[in-house]
Amino acid sequence: MLGKRLLSAVVLIPIVVAAVYLGGYPLWVFGLVVGFLAGYEYVKLLTNHKLNPSWLFTLSIIILFVLDSPPLELHMVSWGMPLITLAALAAEINHHNREGSLYSWALAIAGGIYIGFPIGTILKLRMFDQGLYWILIALAGTWICDSAAYFVGSRWGKRRFFPAISPKKTWEGAWAGIIVGSMSIIPFAILVLKLAWWWAAIAALVIVVASTFGDLAESVIKRQMNVKDSSNLIPGHGGVLDRIDSLLYVMPLVYLIASLVKYLA
Repeated sequence: MLGKRLLSAVVLIPIVVAAVYLGGYPLWVFGLVVGFLAGYEYVKLLTNHKLNPSWLFTLSIIILFVLDSPPLELHMVSWGMPLITLAALAAEINHHNREGSLYSWALAIAGGIYIGFPIGTILKLRMFDQGLYWILIALAGTWICDSAAYFVGSRWGKRRFFPAISPKKTWEGAWAGIIVGSMSIIPFAILVLKLAWWWAAIAALVIVVASTFGDLAESVIKRQMNVKDSSNLIPGHGGVLDRIDSLLYVMPLVYLIASLVKYLA
């Protein structure tokens, strides 16, 4: 398992970094592909005999957020989201009051926002003057936090951390992720982004805490559906949604911090 995780990381990390470095249309296309795959996994994960969220409307919302982001910036979300929400409910009429129709409608809309909105914030953040560095620091901090939590929790973890949601996570691993992740983020935030130490500390704390709860949030979905991973697309890591779960919480908050620094610092 560890060997597969490391091999997948060696292959995927350069692809992600290259897309972020290039920005523009390469990053836009990459975000669209990631969003589409994560949305596919989300709907497949939730589809059973009682829940049938629509592929069409979930993926449409994700695409809508991407289209609303640089470099296209079509400004479609403000009117597109209400229309898709109404259309998704109207589509349930054709299913003749099947069991779980209302839940399926709500889950389709929620899933599109859950995945699409954070991807949109990454594309918008990249357009900031220091957007490249903000994203790279957020990515590195999230990955380091996750890796430290995994290795320390696997080796020394004893006290379970939300066992009903994520049985293998421990308090020892969680604290290791928070401490190691923060220690890796703060120096780079000060040296590269030229942040005051307290802005760097705030950014680090937000990233590591958001990373931890982003992972747990996706675990809620998986535990409800009684599955371990969103798919087996990435050897040793599960699916695309499993790989971006932390970032779905990290990136919107990093965008918020970067915006505050831009206007207040």
